[in-house]
Amino acid sequence: MNKVALWSVDEVSQWLMEEGMQEYMECFQNVNGQGLLKLSKADFQKPPLLRVTSDGGRQLMEKIETLKIGHHMEEHKNGHANGHAILHLENDAAPVSKSKRNGMVNGFHKELVRIPIPEPSHPTFPTEWGKTAVAFVYAICCFVSTTVMISVVHERVPPKEATPPLPDKFFDFFNRVEWAFSICEINGMILVALWIIQWALLKYRSIVGRRFFFIVGTLYLYRCITMYITTLPVPGMHFKCSPKLFGDWESQMRRVMKMIAGGGLTITGSHSMCGDYLYSGHTVMLTLTYLFIKEYSPRRFWWYHWGCWILSVVGVFCILLAHDHYSIDVVVAYFITTRLFWWYHTMSNQQVLKETSQTNFISRVWWYRFFQYLEQNVQGVVPRNYQMPFSWRSLQWGHVKYTRIDSD
Repeated sequence: MNKVALWSVDEVSQWLMEEGMQEYMECFQNVNGQGLLKLSKADFQKPPLLRVTSDGGRQLMEKIETLKIGHHMEEHKNGHANGHAILHLENDAAPVSKSKRNGMVNGFHKELVRIPIPEPSHPTFPTEWGKTAVAFVYAICCFVSTTVMISVVHERVPPKEATPPLPDKFFDFFNRVEWAFSICEINGMILVALWIIQWALLKYRSIVGRRFFFIVGTLYLYRCITMYITTLPVPGMHFKCSPKLFGDWESQMRRVMKMIAGGGLTITGSHSMCGDYLYSGHTVMLTLTYLFIKEYSPRRFWWYHWGCWILSVVGVFCILLAHDHYSIDVVVAYFITTRLFWWYHTMSNQQVLKETSQTNFISRVWWYRFFQYLEQNVQGVVPRNYQMPFSWRSLQWGHVKYTRIDSD
């Protein structure tokens, strides 16, 4: 970029995007470099900035002050250059007295110009891998608890001969397709693989990783509760449930370990238990992976977003087409997954929602303290920046070098 004062409106928008402050872009759509440098704290006390900022503009003003310092230094440097040129012209025209005039020597002040430069504050997006590890352990515990709960609920599922499947409107319109559930699980594995690759290339993968682990762990924890409190009969007569073990905990633990090893997928032959209907874990993963893929990939990758959306929608439709879940299972799973994702990211992107107060009703949710622990040091919207974690040349020399490959 050129000098700040000469920035165009597009360059201001680009700067906001690079600094991770996309929430200001709509309000700054007519602001150029000169207008950016003229902003003051008073501007954040009135619309439209009053409605956008969550911290009174503190973070943006700090970055603008840094720009002003750089602008001042550039102007000062140009002023010295101009003065130096004028001095040479005067020397060509007539001899200039070597005596001090107005405290200047050779056209320059003797005193050094001191420009205060603010000390670098703490990073806006700290890695904090320890917190990511805590969120990962939380997700693993919730996943194991869900698997154990499926084994417990399986013992309570009534026989399909005694309690037939409940009526379902979707089943009335669509006959069962036997291979549909395999398509659902294949789509889910593709989305998970794409998300893992995308996550590995993210610059701020530690922050995004702990967000994913917390949300998926909480969703499976909720699923433990809904499965246990209400046990639904099997959705179809085609189900072949494993025999009940009637309190044989050793056999149940072996069955739980087999299910965990197979990822809870029917296609791997690890899931033969019944009762985990309300709500659908497959819908959770299909929906959540798509939401994270779209949120943390560049907006211009519309073809990538549409492809993942199609995989997700087809996968959810195949769950119902296979008659392996009731329609209410899918609806509830979609509702809880999307709401928890949107709530969490709204809270993490707004600094005021990270502070407990009488007006912040979201702070009354049971996982709010955990959320504060994970997000308290993250300032602003996490940029969609990507980088290659290594290069072949760096591997040859034994050094790790990070290379920027993409950004929003």
